[in-house]
Amino acid sequence: MRLSIVTSAVVAALVGFGSTIAIIIAAAQAVGADAEQTSSWVAALCLAMAASSGYLSVRYRMPVITAWSTPGAALIAASAGISIHAAVGSFLLAGALIVLAALIKPFGRSIERIPTSIAAAMLAGVLLQFVVGVFQSAEGAPGLVLPLVAIFLVVRLVNPALAVLAVLFVGLGIAFGGGMAQPLTSTLSLSSLIFIAPVFEPAALIGLGLPLFLVTMASQNLPGFAVLKASGYQPPSRPILAVTGLASLVTALFGAHTSNLAAISAAICTGPDTHPDPAKRWMVGPFYALSYLVFAAFSAALIGLIAALPPELIKTVAGLALLGAFAGALGSALSEGSKVFPAVITLAVTASGLTLFGIGSAFWGLVAGLATLGLDSLATRLRRHG
Repeated sequence: MRLSIVTSAVVAALVGFGSTIAIIIAAAQAVGADAEQTSSWVAALCLAMAASSGYLSVRYRMPVITAWSTPGAALIAASAGISIHAAVGSFLLAGALIVLAALIKPFGRSIERIPTSIAAAMLAGVLLQFVVGVFQSAEGAPGLVLPLVAIFLVVRLVNPALAVLAVLFVGLGIAFGGGMAQPLTSTLSLSSLIFIAPVFEPAALIGLGLPLFLVTMASQNLPGFAVLKASGYQPPSRPILAVTGLASLVTALFGAHTSNLAAISAAICTGPDTHPDPAKRWMVGPFYALSYLVFAAFSAALIGLIAALPPELIKTVAGLALLGAFAGALGSALSEGSKVFPAVITLAVTASGLTLFGIGSAFWGLVAGLATLGLDSLATRLRRHG
C-alpha cells in the first residue's frame, strides 16, 4: 500500500468529475430536468461509478476505472424537443443494448462492424458545437474566456489531464473574485435520488437512445479497454460491459445516462506512477469509489455552485473538456482515405442539427454516412466487374 494509490484515485476522480460536470448540467437543461432531477442525475451517476469501479477492481484484481459517458452527455445536450421522461426511456434502451452486447456475441460483433471512421465522424459532429462555443463565448466575455484558453494551452503542455481542472479552478476564482457569479443559494445538505418515470417515445429512442449506445461503445468503452491493455492487463470485456450496462439500467430510473469504462481517468490510475507493481494497482479502485461516494452525497451543493457561474464560463469549461475528444474523433474520422468522404458526410449531417420525423441529427448522420459508404463500395465493385 502506497500513498500514490490514494492520490491517483483522488486526482482521477477530481479530473473526471470537475472537468465534465458542466456538460452533465447542460444535458440536464436540454431535456428540461429541474434542480432536484439534475441533482438525482448526478448523484446516481456518482453511485454507479463508485459501485462499478469498486466491484470490478476488487473482483478482477486490476484497476478497472469507470466514468459517465461524456460524449453521451454532449449528445444529450445537443438534443432538442425531448422531455426528461422520454430521455430516461432512451437511457434505459442504451443500458439494455450494452447488456445485450455483453450477453450476445453476434450483437456485440455487429456493433463492432460499424466503421470506426463513421462512428468517429458522428461523434465529431456532436462535439463540434461545444468546441466552437468556447470562442463564441469569448465575444461576450473576452476578459474571462481568453485567459482561461491561455491557461488551458499552457497547462496542457505540462499535464494534459489537469488542464481542464486548472481552467475550472481559475475560472471559479475569476468569477467569484470579479463579481461575475450569482450568490450561492444551495447548502451542504445531502443529495437524494428521485425516481423518474420513463416514457418510451419512438423518436427519442431512435434519435437519442441508439446514438447514445453507439457513442458510449465506440468513444468510451473501446478506448477504455485499450488503456487497460496498453498497461499490460487483459480486461474481461463481457463482464465489464455487463456490469456497466446493468449500472446504467438501474441508475437510468433516477435520471442518469450511461456508465462505461474511463479512458483519461483510467490512464491516471493504470500506470507505474500509481504503483510500480501492476498486480497491486487494483487497490486504486476502492479509493476511487470512495471519492465518488463523497461526490454523490454532495451533488446538490456542487450543482448549485455550477449554477451560480456565468454561462460563458460553463461553455468554456465544457468546450475545452471536449476538445481532446473532438480532436481524436476528427483524426479517426479522416484516417482512412477510402472512407473520408462518407465520414465528412456523417460529420456534416450530424453537426447540422437536422431533425426529421422527430429524430435527431446524430442518427441521420450515421444513416447518411453508412449509405454513402455503401454506394461507394457498390460503385467500386461495379467498376471492377465492368
